[in-house]
Amino acid sequence: MGVSHISNPSGQLPQKWTRRGVLGALGAVSGGVLTGCSSASADASAGATTAATVKAVATRQPAVSVTPADGTRKAAFTSPVEVTVTDGTLTAVTVTGNDGSTLEGSFDAAKTRWTSAQNPYSGTRYTVSAQAAGAAAQRTTFTTKSPGETFVGYYTPEADSTSGVGMPVSLTFTHAVADRAAVERAVTVTAEPAVEVVGHWFGDTRLDFRPQTYWAPGTKITLSLRLKDVEGRDGVYGVQSKDVVFHIGREQITTVDLAAKRMTVKRDGAALASYPVSGGSAEHTTWSGIMVISERFRQTRMESSTVGLGDEYDIADVPHAQRLTTSGTFIHGNYWAATSVFGSSNTSHGCVGLHDTKGADDPAVAGYKFYESSMLGDVVIVKNSGEKTVDPANGLNGWNLSWADWKAGSAL
Repeated sequence: MGVSHISNPSGQLPQKWTRRGVLGALGAVSGGVLTGCSSASADASAGATTAATVKAVATRQPAVSVTPADGTRKAAFTSPVEVTVTDGTLTAVTVTGNDGSTLEGSFDAAKTRWTSAQNPYSGTRYTVSAQAAGAAAQRTTFTTKSPGETFVGYYTPEADSTSGVGMPVSLTFTHAVADRAAVERAVTVTAEPAVEVVGHWFGDTRLDFRPQTYWAPGTKITLSLRLKDVEGRDGVYGVQSKDVVFHIGREQITTVDLAAKRMTVKRDGAALASYPVSGGSAEHTTWSGIMVISERFRQTRMESSTVGLGDEYDIADVPHAQRLTTSGTFIHGNYWAATSVFGSSNTSHGCVGLHDTKGADDPAVAGYKFYESSMLGDVVIVKNSGEKTVDPANGLNGWNLSWADWKAGSAL
């Protein structure tokens, strides 16, 4: 279309052009121009938005999250502590309790998650410090709840004590244990010099540990209790976390032959002494088997009513009494029987008696001498008594079980 056709000097439009046609043509040109301008503006806007998005992503800060959450007052102590980060990586995490303990842990491969290796302890306030790359350290705190019911294990022998080679490590729990495996895993007994030590359950409240044979003289034994927050049964948790050390002294093995009515004592394999004795009568035979001295009394009262024998005897000052069974078997001094009884007759109610004097202060008599030579954990073997072998749970007498039977009593 030429301008000359529009600019008519006469001012009259050519016949072939109408006003509507001119306006239509102008509108078409105008529309084309406007369309071109709109497309360029949209491209510029999209580019600006993309740049802004990239910039926003580039400037995001790492966000750290801690479980249990900051300020929690009664957090569970049955799950580990977790720290996670988004838009970043973790560089350091520390978890410290108000008791001075720390929880160790590890990162995942991407270093976006840290998990404690153990659960937090109950009734403890923890501070968590978490550091993400390129960001300031974040500190949070939480407090774990206390358990409702608890249990402890009372142990034998005493801490820092020295015992004979037959002394097992024995634990008696204040609540019956349902999850024996969990509790046994939390208790370890190690020896120096090293030897395999295995646990054996006697019922649901007692766990003993021993090696295959008697401890070597001079052994150092360490009992490690890690029972704190271990669930022994539903809702009942342990509270102990400690190490206890015991020592083994010299070896003393005593053999009581009630057919010969004589007792021989060996110290570190060599003969030490021999004494005439009197054991249980035919009506009250003495248990046979391997027994361990578990209690010692220079003088003690013995009443027949306490062992189911009515009012047959009540002696207030039995000298040099050493317990062999929970049920009441002792090896003790005897001042009320004639001297001729010892070595010739078995006349007792089940105990092993040695000649002694009233008052327990005569160093010349057998009862005194044997008592002074003995210690807790010494082994006393009774044979030819006419009675069956003592129940291994009756006292500290697990040595009457074979090693295979002992190991079968472990929950692990």
